[in-house]
Amino acid sequence: MKLHEKLSFPHQWTPPRILVVSLIACAVVATSFAVGHSGMFGMTHDAMTDTSAKAVPVSLLSTSPTIDSVNQALVEVAKRARPSVVNISVLSKATLPQQSIPFFDDPFFRRFFGDEFGRRFQQPEQPEGPREQGTGSGVIVSSDGYIITNNHVVEHADRVRVLLSDKRKFDADVIGTDPKTDLALIKIDADDLPAIRWGDSSQLHVGEMVMAIGSPFGLNQTVTMGIISAVGRANVGIVDYEDFIQTDAAINPGNSGGALVNLKGELVGINTAIFSQSGGNMGIGFAIPSNMAKSIQRSLLKHGKVIRGWLGVSIQDLTPDLKEQFDAKDTSGALVSDVVKDGPAKRAGIKRGDIITRYDGKPVENTVRLREFVAETVPDSTVEIEILRDGRTRKLRVTIGEMPKNMASLSQTGEAEGNNALAGVRVEPVPPEKGSEEGVSVKSVQPGSPADLAGIQPGDIILEINRHSVENVDDFRRLTQKLEPDDRVLVLLQRGRSTIFLSIAP
Repeated sequence: MKLHEKLSFPHQWTPPRILVVSLIACAVVATSFAVGHSGMFGMTHDAMTDTSAKAVPVSLLSTSPTIDSVNQALVEVAKRARPSVVNISVLSKATLPQQSIPFFDDPFFRRFFGDEFGRRFQQPEQPEGPREQGTGSGVIVSSDGYIITNNHVVEHADRVRVLLSDKRKFDADVIGTDPKTDLALIKIDADDLPAIRWGDSSQLHVGEMVMAIGSPFGLNQTVTMGIISAVGRANVGIVDYEDFIQTDAAINPGNSGGALVNLKGELVGINTAIFSQSGGNMGIGFAIPSNMAKSIQRSLLKHGKVIRGWLGVSIQDLTPDLKEQFDAKDTSGALVSDVVKDGPAKRAGIKRGDIITRYDGKPVENTVRLREFVAETVPDSTVEIEILRDGRTRKLRVTIGEMPKNMASLSQTGEAEGNNALAGVRVEPVPPEKGSEEGVSVKSVQPGSPADLAGIQPGDIILEINRHSVENVDDFRRLTQKLEPDDRVLVLLQRGRSTIFLSIAP
């Protein structure tokens, strides 16, 4: 049986007809590509921006560029972008672990001879020379030697070496890193380098063709091609700030830090991670948008670190149920679940239960978008925020602060520490849908703890501890820290529509 007899084609098309249609499709792609790339095909700006231009009639396809033109166009894109992508080798010094006679690690011998006796027979650590620990990729973003790459490529490096496309090698200095986005900026001592042009990642569309360039498995200057599979990917669990471009262009180990370019040869993303069950490419790769990378680069270059704006709120996405509860028109926006005491939002009048719909004139689609807007805002800048409160739209002016170094101290959850009657009770701010601005909501209770035996349940709202009001998580922490191990605790809590007292024995 011939190959085409094994396949099922719509409308019973024969292979010759399929070939003809394929050629026509390629010609259409080539024509569109030529229109969008004046520098490559010598077209004028007027031809590019003429909104009155109509689609090319099928009868004119015979005069359109051929498949060879399409191939040549792609070759030109790769030729333009490849010199800007470098190979990065990471070197580190390793030490051999201490070794001891095996039976001295046995608990039986340690019990009778003691730990110090066994240490006498351990061999001291022996330094080992530099060894290559891994490779990655980077992108030249300025002609004077600045290269952007992934933080995870260089974070443990004692020495970073860069191999250019012309085979020159340089040692690089790490200018700054940002683990929250997995980006890093390094510098080599060289001039007149082929810096890539920045593209606008906000203009990417699903289905758009892109190229991934890097050094997978150490194979320098490897080019793969695919399309944009998705934009705005978040909650992937890779870094704190996620707004990934997803692509099916083959990305493999060693591509980290390489370039994702559009068909103009512009940098639209930094290849960062892959989803894989085998360790190799499975058609799901992630890249950091160029707009985010460009902002991080500027901050690292200017300050040596990333300075982010801070609003001082806890936010969550709207669900269809929450939309009804808060009289919202749709599920777009970011619902404020709590406001940090003395933070920028608190001073501006933002309250728990507000829905932030616009930020500095830009629509807030979800929590991810709001976090990006705030993080990119220069601290001490004043912006206008539009909120929905009780079904009515309001506008507030907020002076954005700088993100605190120790965000853990501002955590919106708390747990009673120590050995007291409330030990094992973890609380959080009261969810907005419960309509209460006082108290804290019980998130979890340790099984078998005094509070669990007394009947405290997740979802209870603790209003008082020993007749002292609890307005927020900070109050809960402060009051529970004063409890002694032998203290009996009186708790006032709200459960459903009922308010009850519970006495908890230590």
